[in-house]
Amino acid sequence: MSFDDKKHIRGQVLALKSFKKSRQLNCFSDCSTSVSLAFRRCGANMTLARQTLELWRGTMKEVGGKFGTGVLSYFKFLKWLLMFNIFSFLVNFGFITIPQLIYHPTPDIPTGVSFKGLEILTGAGYFSHTVMYYGAYSNKTQGTGGWPEYNMQLAYFLTIAAYMVLCGAALIYSMASSFRKKYVLADSGLGGAWQLLCSWDFSVTNERAVRQRKNNLRIQLKESLSEKVQVALLPLTERLKHYGVFLGTWLLSTGMALGCGASVYFLCQYDKSLKTGETPAATLLLPFVVSLINLVIPLFYSLFKKIEHYSNPRMQVYAIIVRNVILKMSILGILCYYWMKDVADTFSCWESIVGQALYRLVIVDFLFIMLGSFFGEFLSNVIGTKCIQSLGVPEFDVARNVLDLIYAQTLAWIGIYFSPLLPVIQIIKFFILFYLKKVSLTQNCQPPRRAGRAAQMQTIFIAILFFPSFVGALSMVAYTVWTLPPSDKCGPFRGLNTTFSAIQIWMDDLNRVDAFQWTVWIYQHVIRSEIFYFLVSFIILVFIYIFRQITQGRKLLIILLRQQIVNVSSSELSGPKCLVHQSCCV
Repeated sequence: MSFDDKKHIRGQVLALKSFKKSRQLNCFSDCSTSVSLAFRRCGANMTLARQTLELWRGTMKEVGGKFGTGVLSYFKFLKWLLMFNIFSFLVNFGFITIPQLIYHPTPDIPTGVSFKGLEILTGAGYFSHTVMYYGAYSNKTQGTGGWPEYNMQLAYFLTIAAYMVLCGAALIYSMASSFRKKYVLADSGLGGAWQLLCSWDFSVTNERAVRQRKNNLRIQLKESLSEKVQVALLPLTERLKHYGVFLGTWLLSTGMALGCGASVYFLCQYDKSLKTGETPAATLLLPFVVSLINLVIPLFYSLFKKIEHYSNPRMQVYAIIVRNVILKMSILGILCYYWMKDVADTFSCWESIVGQALYRLVIVDFLFIMLGSFFGEFLSNVIGTKCIQSLGVPEFDVARNVLDLIYAQTLAWIGIYFSPLLPVIQIIKFFILFYLKKVSLTQNCQPPRRAGRAAQMQTIFIAILFFPSFVGALSMVAYTVWTLPPSDKCGPFRGLNTTFSAIQIWMDDLNRVDAFQWTVWIYQHVIRSEIFYFLVSFIILVFIYIFRQITQGRKLLIILLRQQIVNVSSSELSGPKCLVHQSCCV
């Protein structure tokens, strides 16, 4: 056999082997492609099913398409708070209420007490003896008669503590994430170019809303270009006049807030004497006045914009927000002081009394929100379209409505200790409020004439929800747990010096068991150690400083890269000119 024949046979053998190998690889690649395609289809179907089952998804798209992302931020915020309350209800009902109902299925209702219907508004009477409030829960370790043991004191304390910690962590994460995306990473140096090229709201589909958005963009460009010029062109007398108007309006608004707080305190003293009477309906006087103040005074604050002339429209919104926050938080501060001092020293089962007061505030606040929608939006629409057409169709006041939600959620957080099932009322309230505001928006309001930075406003709303709302509510609950003595005749902590004493008793029980000595050591040397919290605070500050330096370094790098782009562009433009000049000279 010649060498060429051997070479030919060897080539055929190698070709056959490569064909079999490629066929195997093709089969393997086909199988892997089919499996990956099946997984991708499954993931797409799951995503589609999740979007289909998502709460209010179609309504959100409809609102965003007609009124833009500014108004849509209110409904997203409402849905976000609804998720908080659903989680709170599931946790409290699962770990506190269900064990109480298992071991004590029938409430201890005195003879002669029956449901009359007025309890839906007052929260007193029949409701005061049910698991709605603190006083109906047992202080004993459940588990007699073959049932497993369940410590109601620990369950009550740890459930509320875990919920507050998780809420605080969620708020901090949301606030930090939103601040990083909308403030740190947002480039304010782009100015009009960013507004012209990148600020269009693609969720708007309505033709009228599109025309309105074009007008909004034109107004924003004019305002951003003339803002600093207007400040510079104002003469000294005009600036002094504006500063005087600002000082007067702020003094007036602060004085009104303090006056409302003082009137609420004196009304609390009168309400304390009414609780001993036989007129349950009279207890609605205090929440009625508080809700009336929260409805009327913010409307009065909105009149200040007629005499205040801010060069930046966002400053006007910020001023309204700060005034409303001062008003609402001052009233809540007076109420908390009254509950912690007067009510706690006067009534035997004072926790249930505070829970009933918070229940009435939530219910009456909801009624006044509905009245505010009627008078503030429906009547304004009728007057602007039928009587005084120069007023026009009203706009949806996002700031005022969001502050109402923050106030309602603050009441729910304060009442989590005194009324574990108060989130049920909040869930019903937010469900009804969503559809009420949606109908009022579509029937009575028009798209905003001036579109603000909705994303940054949402960051501010989350920040206000964290401080002073959540921090204030957490401070009151912590003061109640660590300082105030519980009632001696009702509640899971009766007979203890403070609510936190239940943890100390639990640690003493664990100290007798060798297997849990490490838990006792952590409690004594870590949780109750001031040095531990000092070190944690120091580490947090170090991390904040490091991340701030990283952010500043990235900003400096962006500035240098932008300057380098400008230099390269100018050199490329100047290059052809030099060549042309040289050719002309030749």
